[in-house]
Amino acid sequence: MTTTSAPLWDATTLTSRYEEVRGHTERLAAPLSPEDQTVQSMADVSPTKWHRAHVTWFFETFVLSGHEPGFAPFQDRYWFLFNSYYESLGPRYARPDRGLVTRPGAHDVGVYRRNVDDRMHELVAALDDGTVHKLAATIELGFHHEQQHQELLLMDIKHVLSRNPLEPVYAGTRREDCEPDALGWVDVEGGLVEVGHEGESFSFDNELPRHRQWLEPYRLADRLVTNAEWLEFMADGGYERAGLWLSDGWGRVRAEGWRAPFYWVEHDGVWFEHTLHGTWPVNPGLPVAHVSFYEAEAYATWAGKRLPSEAEWEHAVVEDGQGDAARSGGNLTDLEHYHPGPAGEAAPGHRLRQVYGDCWEWTSSAYHPYPGFHPAEGAIGEYNGKFMSGQMVLRGGCALTPPGHARVTYRNFFPHASRWALSGVRLADGGSPQGPS
Repeated sequence: MTTTSAPLWDATTLTSRYEEVRGHTERLAAPLSPEDQTVQSMADVSPTKWHRAHVTWFFETFVLSGHEPGFAPFQDRYWFLFNSYYESLGPRYARPDRGLVTRPGAHDVGVYRRNVDDRMHELVAALDDGTVHKLAATIELGFHHEQQHQELLLMDIKHVLSRNPLEPVYAGTRREDCEPDALGWVDVEGGLVEVGHEGESFSFDNELPRHRQWLEPYRLADRLVTNAEWLEFMADGGYERAGLWLSDGWGRVRAEGWRAPFYWVEHDGVWFEHTLHGTWPVNPGLPVAHVSFYEAEAYATWAGKRLPSEAEWEHAVVEDGQGDAARSGGNLTDLEHYHPGPAGEAAPGHRLRQVYGDCWEWTSSAYHPYPGFHPAEGAIGEYNGKFMSGQMVLRGGCALTPPGHARVTYRNFFPHASRWALSGVRLADGGSPQGPS
């Protein structure tokens, strides 16, 4: 399931971290009206209030139900409404229909959250140190689960607001236009390397076990692909040339009319992009965002390059001295930009830029278990393992990822055609750089 950080949690630090994580969710939801929080704009999107309730259900289900004296659920039907995909815990409300549930409303979800928070505080305060230590791994998993949903909350409300012709703004103002800087390449020796999580800090089960893998020498682009470069791809018929695309991807292009990244729209020959700060002309110097794996693969083919494998990405980042996300920084939600930023200069002593934050980076790796992986027993084992089919791995985090949640071994995953996630492209190459084909 996870590993537990050292030194072991005690009641005080566990409670403090609980308040921090739970409070951040409410701060993210604060700019949204009750109506905003109820809408489900497509099947992949969940209403904001559902996210707030589901992460609360997680603590009620996996912590309180097994350890609170005289446990009783806050509301019997919430167990059904806010279960996401845990088959072993019983039936659940259909995901595509979550936007049809007007009650409980956003205020009532807040009442539910406060009730569970109070009970969690009482439980942790009443437990002896040994029990706290045993329960800490599950509670810490709840923290990271909630951080995942904080990111999804922002991705989802971005889509909701994009459907409103009034072009409402979630927060902040747009950044100034900037021009892309030169693309550089970082040579990596390769060889027999180790990938996967190690140590006693937290990880999801899909980051384990650590194992060896052989990598041929390669090079990795020092920054993400920019909007300006993507416009060149489009101008060269990138969305019109079947030879650049995987067969399934070309089928999506034709069936869904793809002409540009997901949130781009053309007005009078000018491309605009919807962001959480509003809808603005496409900024040429920022990373291209909201492209699918199919689009990333087609662009790499057009550029005469390829996408890195997840092992190549992880090894290159570690070799560049950025294996610790906490020290490496990045454009994450603490900056409150909520959108990818320019690459800028590499940090002293490093060559790779935009490693953490900005955009999740598509890799060429299918989301499969690492050698020796075994899911945990019980419902917790459904967290990651059963999704290891039909999806691709992304690395690095994005501008909507909370600090403390990004790390070098983190394996995010989405289906090949997903475009609503904040995903971008970093190129790889097995030899000398080549120009566009």
